[in-house]
Amino acid sequence: METLDVVIIGAGPIGMACGIEAQKAGLSYAIFDKGCLVNSIYNYPKGMTFFSTSEKLEIGDVPFISHQSKPNRFEALEYYRRVATTWKLNLNLYEKIEKITKEADIFLIKSAKDDFRSKAVIMATGFYDYPYLIGVEGENLLKVKHYYDEPHPYFGQKVVVIGAANSAVDVALETFRKGAEVTMVIREDKIRESVKYWVRPDIENRIAAGEIKAYFNSELTKIAERTVEINTLDGSVTLENDFVLAMTGYKPDFGFLKSLGVEFQNDEFNTPIYNETTNESSAANVYIAGVVCGGLITNKWFIENSRVHAELIIGDLVHKFR
Repeated sequence: METLDVVIIGAGPIGMACGIEAQKAGLSYAIFDKGCLVNSIYNYPKGMTFFSTSEKLEIGDVPFISHQSKPNRFEALEYYRRVATTWKLNLNLYEKIEKITKEADIFLIKSAKDDFRSKAVIMATGFYDYPYLIGVEGENLLKVKHYYDEPHPYFGQKVVVIGAANSAVDVALETFRKGAEVTMVIREDKIRESVKYWVRPDIENRIAAGEIKAYFNSELTKIAERTVEINTLDGSVTLENDFVLAMTGYKPDFGFLKSLGVEFQNDEFNTPIYNETTNESSAANVYIAGVVCGGLITNKWFIENSRVHAELIIGDLVHKFR
């Protein structure tokens, strides 16, 4: 069985960037993902527009041309398909990595389809697969959604949106404009400052006009088939409800990292320990790239500021293997 120089787990933009750098350096590699190419972007809302401009999302010296300065999801999917084709990346899509063990200096990797050997592993798994749960009675009901696709299903429905960040604001505005009766439940006392500057006035105006109801300094405490209960500053409120859209964020797969021997800082954010000049973790020849480097702070690393991780990691591997 051939021993690869590096196995890359995660076929998002940063995993792809790592594959491109490995290919440029003449290292043997394979990229794995349990889903499709750029699976997280594929699962974004259909009408989503990126905060970043197109050139900041570019990888592999392939130009990203979009109709507007800030591209949308459809344009991003088209772009990353083109990057994969241009570089003829060694992709293993819909192939989940089930187990990784180590014998001497070699990683033994078992996927859903085959077995592999590798000298190094890069974890570029992002954070979109594990939503933060609300932790209240009724959260397991089918009416509760932690992922949002498009507004049409919520036409004529009473919708509660949980959260005050970009995702929650986008969902509240989209569903409202497609005919939903929208109520936001927000723990903070206002919409977050980090909300996109061209969207924030819109949601604040809709709330001020009473078109979208917002309960600030409030929490959802119970979900039933036809109602929800909210703990507000004025006491408990029960509302008729058809859907709960919990836009409460997501977190990385820390269990997988720990199984590889990656250690974490003793902080509230579960931050992985790694060398910032090489991105090698505390486990030898296990590297981390992209948003996973921030632990629970998932708004620290984005495509535009973590593309460099690919160069740091592959540069270190070339130094080790050559």
